[in-house]
Amino acid sequence: MIGYGPRAPRVVWPGGARVAISLVLNYEEGGENHILHGDAQSEAFLSDIAGAAPWPGQRHWNMDSIYEYGARAGFWRLHRLFTDRALPVTIYGVATALARSPEQVKAMKEAGWDIASHGLKWVEHRDMPEAEERAQIAEALRLHTEVVGEPPRGWYTGRCSVDTVALTAATGALDWISDTYDDDLPYWLELGERDQLVIPYTLEANDMRFATSPGWVTGQDFGQYLIDSYETLLAEGGRMFSIGLHCRLIGRPGKLAGLVRFLDHVAEKGGAWFATRSQIADFWAATYPPLRYERPSRMDRDTFVARYGSIFEHSPWIAERAWQLELGPAHDTAAGLHNALARMFRSATREERLGVLKAHPDLAGKLAQARRLTAESSNEQSSAGLDALTDDERAAFQARNEAYVKKHGFPFIIAVRDHSRASILQAFDTRIANDTDTEFATACRQVERIAEIRLSDLLP
Repeated sequence: MIGYGPRAPRVVWPGGARVAISLVLNYEEGGENHILHGDAQSEAFLSDIAGAAPWPGQRHWNMDSIYEYGARAGFWRLHRLFTDRALPVTIYGVATALARSPEQVKAMKEAGWDIASHGLKWVEHRDMPEAEERAQIAEALRLHTEVVGEPPRGWYTGRCSVDTVALTAATGALDWISDTYDDDLPYWLELGERDQLVIPYTLEANDMRFATSPGWVTGQDFGQYLIDSYETLLAEGGRMFSIGLHCRLIGRPGKLAGLVRFLDHVAEKGGAWFATRSQIADFWAATYPPLRYERPSRMDRDTFVARYGSIFEHSPWIAERAWQLELGPAHDTAAGLHNALARMFRSATREERLGVLKAHPDLAGKLAQARRLTAESSNEQSSAGLDALTDDERAAFQARNEAYVKKHGFPFIIAVRDHSRASILQAFDTRIANDTDTEFATACRQVERIAEIRLSDLLP
């Protein structure tokens, strides 16, 4: 749920392009559910047959014919379009479909297209046992290499299971995987010792919606959506635009017309880098390599408390309680972990919070002079020059400290890294005059702010 958040890189694609466009052609024809392929039923997914359903134990001649159109007509129409315009294409190739389509594979290779794996068969994986899916992934890689002449650099299952991403990454054989739809940019996924590059795909800028409801009715519907998407991404800059295509769908003349209008629009407007997904992967790996750091959500209790027990001054109980929350990747940033720690501080009793306030040292007080501050407090006070006061300045701080504690019963607390010496003294004078309830709330907010600053030194 966190992604790049406010830390998204300011990407400039090769040639100064503002948008990287990935044209993906799914080659599934010949890999679909079919009794001749040893399956129990006919295919029912992504065709022009409204309300199609599997036919157990039977061939569905109309479905066969529609898939065949993709191989014998649609593919070649798209091949002419893309090669005439010298556009790079990534193929998501079902291994068994590629094995049944030698001429198409030859044409893909001669065009220099990036042939990625789309699994062994174009079938549903959601109920597939993990061991069976692992075996199918291995066989897909083997068969793909045999048919194409080289192993795939990327992978997309599509009809995947909850295990697919982890299983494909675990092969260690793939530069990128695409079974996610969760971002407009590539990102690194930490899976054990492996940093796996993920290049998210799309189900919305995808011609599959010609075969779903609600979806595209005319080629113009699809083309206009692609144009609108491109215009938005162009204005934002530094984004990736995946476009999903299928030979038996966009390969029909009326549907293709919308794609052609989009390509014409981009050619006229400019600002695009058309690239294969492997080219995008190479750029990303070279420009934004993986960066590992200790993640709070993966720490055991003792490590977590040791790392973050001092974020709230001398109050490790806050970290102890926070560790018991549902910590996840969203808490692996400074803002995320601060939220978890602050929740435990806010939900504590007034006496517990008062204990946190009293644990803070006076500003430029006796502990500072005796060099007995925590490392965090020492660094914070020195950042405002409180370790280099004149005698008169030190006396001014001491007088205010005493007056403040005498009135409110706890030390004056302020996030000194947000202030100068002069503004700290001004805040002292203003806040001494507050009633204690108001000042208690103010001091608690300052404690949270100090914690936020401390975490920003440790985490993204």
